[in-house]
Amino acid sequence: MNRTSKNEEPRPNTAANSAARLEQWIVDNALRPGQRLPSERQLIERLGVSRSALREGLQSLRTRGVIETLHGKGSFVANHVRPASTRPLLHMMQTQPRTLYDLLEVREFLESEAARLAAERGTLADYARITRCYEDLVSAQKQNTDTAAHARLDHAFHMAICEASHNPVLVHMLDTLNDLMLNSVFATLSNLYHRKPQKSRIDRHHARLYNAVTQKMPQQAFRAAQAHVRGVRADLLAIEQEEQRIMPSVLSL
Repeated sequence: MNRTSKNEEPRPNTAANSAARLEQWIVDNALRPGQRLPSERQLIERLGVSRSALREGLQSLRTRGVIETLHGKGSFVANHVRPASTRPLLHMMQTQPRTLYDLLEVREFLESEAARLAAERGTLADYARITRCYEDLVSAQKQNTDTAAHARLDHAFHMAICEASHNPVLVHMLDTLNDLMLNSVFATLSNLYHRKPQKSRIDRHHARLYNAVTQKMPQQAFRAAQAHVRGVRADLLAIEQEEQRIMPSVLSL
């Protein structure tokens, strides 16, 4: 009788293996909380498992709280950690300019590394999405776009790069800080973008960041993201020294 040895890997169609493959696929593709999973047919093709094994695997992930299924809508990545409210910090951004500088320091650390990883690990699909976001941003730069709408496009460009890092912990950290990050972009544009030298510098930094990431140049991408955030911080500090105070700007969410 031909028995399976103890050290032999489990068959690909077992429910446990199906769940493990699906969970790994979620991690590898850096799916965010709330993001919809592909259809059963697509998952069967991508994971190479049977329909029954996939369904059992999905049920296993539901039981463990990794995914949640809404009737008639499909399965979604669960929000494992509910983000704490950032409202107190948003209020401080209005009253304490130092909070904005603190946030820019955090952005420099996280976004520089995200850009480096995106240049290393990004897929053609990631770069296509980054390109769409960048083209939308360039279009906003050329038009008299409302500052709030411009800020959302700017933020979307940076988040597309972050998601291309394929580091789910990094993506989750930035997602948790989403409102603060968006408002830091809004404050930047409100205080700097109407000034020609600063506008030119921001546009140039975005172009360098885009090119470095999509051309798969990790170190250049790291430096471009770092230079962008440091440049914004330096420009804000210079304006504050000239005018004693930057304009407190918080976007209505």
